[in-house]
Amino acid sequence: MDCQTSSEYAENSKEESKKKGEKDVENGAPVIGEHFLVRRSDGTWNAAEIIQTRASEVNEGKEEYYVHYEGFNRRLDEWVEIDRFDLSNKLEDPHSKIKDMSIMMTDLSDGTDRKITRNQKRKHDEINHVQKTYEEMDPTTAALEKEHEAITKIKYIDKIQIGRYEIDAWYFSPYPEEYGKQSKLWICEYCLKYMRLEKSYRYHQSQCTSRHPPGKEIYRKGTISVFETDGKDAKIYCQNLCLLAKLFLDHKTLYFDVEPFMFYILTEVDRQGCHLVGYFSKEKESPDGNNVACIMTLPPYQRKGYGKFLIDFSYELSKQEGTVGSPEKPLSDLGKLSYRSYWSWVLLEELRDFRGDTRSIRELSEKTSITQHDIISTLQSLNMIKYWKGQHVICVTPKLVEEHLKSAQFKRPVLTVDPMYLRWEPPRKMLKLMKK
Repeated sequence: MDCQTSSEYAENSKEESKKKGEKDVENGAPVIGEHFLVRRSDGTWNAAEIIQTRASEVNEGKEEYYVHYEGFNRRLDEWVEIDRFDLSNKLEDPHSKIKDMSIMMTDLSDGTDRKITRNQKRKHDEINHVQKTYEEMDPTTAALEKEHEAITKIKYIDKIQIGRYEIDAWYFSPYPEEYGKQSKLWICEYCLKYMRLEKSYRYHQSQCTSRHPPGKEIYRKGTISVFETDGKDAKIYCQNLCLLAKLFLDHKTLYFDVEPFMFYILTEVDRQGCHLVGYFSKEKESPDGNNVACIMTLPPYQRKGYGKFLIDFSYELSKQEGTVGSPEKPLSDLGKLSYRSYWSWVLLEELRDFRGDTRSIRELSEKTSITQHDIISTLQSLNMIKYWKGQHVICVTPKLVEEHLKSAQFKRPVLTVDPMYLRWEPPRKMLKLMKK
């Protein structure tokens, strides 16, 4: 895919910001870095920082300001016009006492021959929104965090049109600049080709012959279908899928080398074809034993049970492989809630008939394919485990299990995988390891 590198993108954005700021100062207009009260979309006023400016695409001759609302998730950042500012009182920067390094770029090589691997980038993501100052981080981690902050700070794409849905974008995604600076993108729901103009999209619709994701259909029950797609065999499709997912995932490192991953793509089927619902990706060989690298459900399909279905599907594959697994960290806020709810339901079902027998954490792990660490943390949250004489001991009664199962938080998921409809076998290499 022809795309700027992260460093090039950040450097260009930095230069544009500098020129814009000089122009705004001359005109007496609000400038990048200043803080004002801004009227949000719901009519409330909140302190906000100006991150970037641009010419309005709707009102010719006017400026738009990209603002971040203090104390709110970045997905609520938005472009606003000057009439939504309270210019009578400029606010003090709440972070003025902290040295602002958010747009500083550090050479990732630090002048040495050291290279940053994908595993280092993955481990960097465990920071999840800079819990330490840059000075407290090691040089590699600090450099990665600065790069992430610089290139994801501004969301230019406000909306996408995919199939029958127009969806608000939540976060920045590094589409090539001629597309990434558009306020709206048009995306084919079958091949995931992205376009700047509606007329191009309509023409493409009349020509596109794809009606389902590339790869092999490995599950079909009713209107639900799952395809297994190899990143090596369908490179462009999988890259486009990652770009699409990044619009709805904040702290996700996006890689264009999709070849080491398998993608499991969930669709809804009707007469027109297989409509993209969500997906999860999985490393072909995970050194950390992860059974999910990235997981995403498109906003129109959220809160319908599809997220839990994808989680259940990942564990069903682990069961078929005879392994245990855990999702790659960090998880999004929604991901944390979904996984904890899913783990709780699975374990409560397993412990429903528990009568104080000798079932161990290891046995639960082997039966459910959930790692012992995830089992322990989940049972601790349910107050069903204690640490006694150097080991974790399950402490539960049937009454306590039933009380939890009656809770809406831990009830059976709306959608679960039916193994009878799964047409999939572990890779040959995995089968050989299982035999050994």
